[in-house]
Amino acid sequence: MYISLNGISPSLSVSTCIFFSHHHTTQNSEFLTLTYGALVTQMLRDFENVDDVNKQLERIGYNMGMRLIEDFLARTAAPRCLEMRETADRIQQAFRIYLNVQPTISNWSAASDEFSLLFDANPLTEFVELPADLSNLRYSAILSGCIRGALEMVQLEVQSWFVQDQLKGDNVTELRVKFVRRLEEAIPAGED
Repeated sequence: MYISLNGISPSLSVSTCIFFSHHHTTQNSEFLTLTYGALVTQMLRDFENVDDVNKQLERIGYNMGMRLIEDFLARTAAPRCLEMRETADRIQQAFRIYLNVQPTISNWSAASDEFSLLFDANPLTEFVELPADLSNLRYSAILSGCIRGALEMVQLEVQSWFVQDQLKGDNVTELRVKFVRRLEEAIPAGED
């Protein structure tokens, strides 16, 4: 069974809070895939412009990441990362916890401030075929937004984008993460 981005009922309502299930069964994985497909399809109908859908998917992911980081830190009791290699390991761990996949960390830059996450299989695209007229759709943009949002909450500004995508015919899905800067912790006015 495949999701046709043109064939989902327009009356289907989806809540973003169900995206990242803590259960690692096949049924939950399939439910996530189908629900996410329904969300993307509805957004394509609502916005009619692929660029607007891409921005919204990234924004949804960003907001989810801002909330998921608290759960991740509570579950793992992970200390603050001191370098990007530790950050990459934690991101890999989060994918394992929330999506039951373990991307490979590779392609480090010479300065060790940029790396790739390689996915043999993207759980969001398991039953999806992308029509030719939607070649500009960044279907999994929610993942790059989630990484940005989560890391911003721990005072790391990063850029995150897809370099390769199996949905578009590439051999692997590659998500690139680049460190931009460490953010200053906001101190309320009047407190030093």
